[in-house]
Amino acid sequence: MSGFKVVQPGLMTLIQDAGRFGHHRIGLTTGGPLDALAFKWANRLVDNPVNTTALEISFGGLVLLAETDAQIVLAGAQMPLKINGVEQDRWHAHRIKAGDKIEVGFSAQGARAYLAVSGGFQVEHSFSSSATVTREGIGGFTGEKLKQGDYLNCKPPMKHKGYRLPETHRPDYSDNVTLRVITGYQQQAFSDYQKRLFFSSEYKVTDRADRMGYRLAGPEVKPALDGILSEGICHGAIQIPADGQPIVLLNDRQTIGGYPKIGSMIALDTARMAQMLPGSRISFDEISIDDAHNLHCLAHIRFNNTEPEPVD
Repeated sequence: MSGFKVVQPGLMTLIQDAGRFGHHRIGLTTGGPLDALAFKWANRLVDNPVNTTALEISFGGLVLLAETDAQIVLAGAQMPLKINGVEQDRWHAHRIKAGDKIEVGFSAQGARAYLAVSGGFQVEHSFSSSATVTREGIGGFTGEKLKQGDYLNCKPPMKHKGYRLPETHRPDYSDNVTLRVITGYQQQAFSDYQKRLFFSSEYKVTDRADRMGYRLAGPEVKPALDGILSEGICHGAIQIPADGQPIVLLNDRQTIGGYPKIGSMIALDTARMAQMLPGSRISFDEISIDDAHNLHCLAHIRFNNTEPEPVD
């Protein structure tokens, strides 16, 4: 066999590819990496297509035993990476051999890291994707997080290029940030005062924060509507339930919902928020859909134009 044995699965380690698209009509959500940028860099640094199946490690604690020769890279949150007990640089491809022990420690900053292997983890797809959504019991290994004793199959060893991302290009996962929001058509359900309150206040990430959504705590925002007919929900939608505390919906959200929505956070910033631990503080800034489009295009160009450094 060629792959990795799971010695210790960590707190929450999921098999993910870029996501499951085109299936909302049958109630299946998108899944995929909460931090798409770190996921794409992990694959790019081991010369994989950017949607190749990798591991999303939440908070840390993963230990693997290699039973193949390959290159690996860890990108994202500041989780220490050790190979055979020796700490190694993150955002940097490392050659490993069969018998090597790979340890990902617990995060010092940020919440999600991505472990990619040259050639990708070989996982059977469900509805066109390997992305694990535990709420739906789909993707990965029977729709569940990794467990001790699981085996991650890989392609046989092959020659792959490896790269490192210079520190100047690595994301900053510090806390207390301003996240950008596009107001939607339901903003009419919120008075000018309520909107000013929302955009001028500071909110705290609660411990009710997971892949479905982040529940925040702060000044109560009250819409004029108690509820609406259930309708489709986009990634990043900010629902305001009866208690007035915002919920930012993420990759594993339900596909429909009935709470009023004050707007939607842009994907660049949902990724940033998903790296924040409970207790972190955030605020919101209103931008236009044109601004959001420009930011998305600039981020795409920046990723494509940033050249990582080859490693031996």
